[in-house]
Amino acid sequence: MDYFRPRKRPDILDPSDPDFMKRKPTGIPQAPPQLPPQGDLAPSSIFDEGESQKKSTQQQPDQRKRVSPHDPAVLAAALDPNPEARRRWQRNQIIRNIRNRGQLTKAQRLARTERESLCKSPFYPTSVKKLMPLARQIAGKPIEEAIVQMRFSKKRVARDVKKHLEYARDRAIVERGMGLGAATSEYNRAAGMDESVDGKEENAEQEQPWSGMVVEDKKGKRRWVADKSSIYVDEAWVGRGTYGLDLDFRARGKMNFMRPPETSITVRLKEEATRIRLMDEREQKRQRKKAWVPLPDRPVTAQRQYCLW
Repeated sequence: MDYFRPRKRPDILDPSDPDFMKRKPTGIPQAPPQLPPQGDLAPSSIFDEGESQKKSTQQQPDQRKRVSPHDPAVLAAALDPNPEARRRWQRNQIIRNIRNRGQLTKAQRLARTERESLCKSPFYPTSVKKLMPLARQIAGKPIEEAIVQMRFSKKRVARDVKKHLEYARDRAIVERGMGLGAATSEYNRAAGMDESVDGKEENAEQEQPWSGMVVEDKKGKRRWVADKSSIYVDEAWVGRGTYGLDLDFRARGKMNFMRPPETSITVRLKEEATRIRLMDEREQKRQRKKAWVPLPDRPVTAQRQYCLW
């Protein structure tokens, strides 16, 4: 039977055999290690002694030309993947601009002439019920007064709101240029920018500096405003975030799952010039309103020749 046929075993060489060192294990031949590519000198280098010309002559004529990553044709695949849709969008934008004969809407005109800044805070470990009274407290107040209110508040989250107001104020000054009216006028006056082009003062009467006025907000509260560019908190609202997970260990090996809430606060900052404009608009609307009379003079209609009974 084939079960008892002796198996052919591989030859085991003796280290003392002279052919032991001649035989090598068979395997996939490995390529020799390649050296890293050598650097090159700049064309204007004083150490360039014709090396660049030698390398150019050694290059193969059929070598492919490398494409620059900044080639517009290469970038178009990512920047303009759908040219037809982009042309339609540009056409619609042009039509929208000339629809009103080039006239700007009220929202566009205000966006160009007035400044505002919107800043949202990170989520704080508190609830909407606890953060909402603070949002109502700072709404409508100047930014400095709102910071003072949060500084002396007894609420624990008031410290976080105070830091957020300071961050929103600094961000509005740096990014939007808000609150720099007085500082800009003083700088221009010190640099002599208020004079004419010839360096001589104009003979006409110059505008008197704005000394301040009493401004009434939308709630009817009056306050003195000394600078039109001063910042105030126009709106403040809160937003509900996600719920966390906490454990409350009880007696007898029991525990309760607690869901602590997270809430954020968002503030919209504007300049006092916006509040002055809103006050003037309310006053004009109040003046245009007609006086109410108990019996207005209306024409008599629906008259018939005979009585209806």
